[in-house]
Amino acid sequence: MSAERNALTSSPFSPDSPRRLLITGGAGFIGSNLVYHWLGAYPQDFVLVLDALTYAGNRQTLQPLESNPNFRFVQGDICDRALVDRLLREENITAVAHLAAESHVDRSILGPGAFVQTNVVGTFTLLEAFRQYWLEAEKPESFRFLHVSTDEVYGSLAPTDPAFTETTPYAPNSPYSASKAGSDHLARAYFHTYGLPTLITNCSNNYGPFHFPEKLIPLMCINILLGKKLPVYGDGQNVRDWLYVEDHCRGLAQVLRQGAPGETYNIGGNNEVKNIDLVTLLCEILEDLAPSLPVHPATDLITFVPDRPGHDRRYAIDAGKIRRELGWSPQVTVAEGLRKTAQWYLDHQSWWRPLLSPEYQEYYNKLYKLS
Repeated sequence: MSAERNALTSSPFSPDSPRRLLITGGAGFIGSNLVYHWLGAYPQDFVLVLDALTYAGNRQTLQPLESNPNFRFVQGDICDRALVDRLLREENITAVAHLAAESHVDRSILGPGAFVQTNVVGTFTLLEAFRQYWLEAEKPESFRFLHVSTDEVYGSLAPTDPAFTETTPYAPNSPYSASKAGSDHLARAYFHTYGLPTLITNCSNNYGPFHFPEKLIPLMCINILLGKKLPVYGDGQNVRDWLYVEDHCRGLAQVLRQGAPGETYNIGGNNEVKNIDLVTLLCEILEDLAPSLPVHPATDLITFVPDRPGHDRRYAIDAGKIRRELGWSPQVTVAEGLRKTAQWYLDHQSWWRPLLSPEYQEYYNKLYKLS
């Protein structure tokens, strides 16, 4: 073991100790926001990003960090065990924030195989690599493995059901949520079987900058700006708890720095909104921010489309545990966060316009059956 690595791993985990952090999926939506948050909040730490740069990963998102000596980007697959082994040792990694995942429910319905491969096999590969690395380092107390998951593993809630807690039984209803449930169970099992210092977070629906256009909020923002139809599944009454991505990143950092190994923490925005109300609010916000929209009122673009198969009716997170134990709570209301997000998509058209490729348009038209 090198002197540098020994210095990093010989003392118990402390929120103030320097870390060498591997963020998988760091060129994606939540991952890239976490990279910026982490290097801004903890500039003494080193961040290595491993990302396969699939359709939802954007290398340009991280371009401003290229000159930072505490940042490194590697393109690669989390299923590549040899690569993961090499990177852990090469960069003396002390913590992993695992966000790499196939994450869109609609895509999982059309092609579930990729979700099993990335979300289940990929997580297994990372856990095994990190376990071997941890054993070779003589099980340092400072090491952590944070597995970032979703509230969708809990299934669907009725309108009057209490919100999901960390003890809610799993009941995934889509190939995506089933694959995430499997990876959650692996992370938990590696703590109970091997003592590996794993942590799990389950979050509600995220939104904010750098979100790929297929997801609801960026899709609506972009289509409003382009004067295109706003497809809303079913009757639009499905309810989601919305979490601004910066709030989520603060929560992830809090869990990684202060969470107890083996524990699960739910991270929610405390912002339950019906889909149709969310879309209507976005129309109002963008009409205010961009008065020269192609279609006015923008609500004329709302188009109800056949419901998604197995569409969960409601998600809601009870974030009481992370508030009580780690002192985290969301700071951004949905009205504030939507306005920030809409302004970002208005100001960063050079980021999202190249993503509207012919392949994306073909997928979009197939999904919503729109011409």
